[in-house]
Amino acid sequence: MSVSVVNLTVHGIGPTDRPMEPDEDRTWVSVEQFEQVLDAAMGKPNVRLTFDDGNVSDVEIALPRLVERGLKADFFVLAGLLGEPGRLDRSDVREIQGAGMRIGSHGWAHRDWRRLTDEQAVEEIAHATRVLTELTENPVTEVAIPFGSYDRHVLRRLKTAGVQRVYTSDGGGANADSWLQARNSLHHDIQAAWAHEVLTGKPSLPLRVRRTAARAVKRMRG
Repeated sequence: MSVSVVNLTVHGIGPTDRPMEPDEDRTWVSVEQFEQVLDAAMGKPNVRLTFDDGNVSDVEIALPRLVERGLKADFFVLAGLLGEPGRLDRSDVREIQGAGMRIGSHGWAHRDWRRLTDEQAVEEIAHATRVLTELTENPVTEVAIPFGSYDRHVLRRLKTAGVQRVYTSDGGGANADSWLQARNSLHHDIQAAWAHEVLTGKPSLPLRVRRTAARAVKRMRG
């Protein structure tokens, strides 16, 4: 029997002292918004928390609040940006792992994986995973696709590389055992009602139809 889960994606929390990428501020939330989502997720085993981009807020803001609530999460790190201003460094990654969280790969340099050369694809997928595996001394077998940008060629590369689970930004629920996992990103304008709607997994029928159609297009295009 398949089990449905809801995957949430957090990018940045609170203030940042590094320049943001274009439109990155749309996925940056306040500490209060983040805590509201965590509180809504408590006691819901079908909710998975994930973090992208390897921002320093992962360790300074998110980690203590997760530990305080007894929650677990997956942190998808940009291996090539470790130690950059405003980003996690190698000791931060080990601290997150030591607190019982899991480490995954978000690639190397936050590129659009639909626009990679063959050489860049090796760096983004194989090399990034190898660096994080050596850092954590554990196999890193799951990835989160930057910008949620993928097509059939990207998926083929990930399967060829032996990636065991892939997280997207497609929105909606997911089958707990599926190789491809849709996620729901937190945005700067979310309200408490957003968390309730997403975590109950009951979006409107038109929204469900649009999401299903969009996923089908992404898997076939390229």
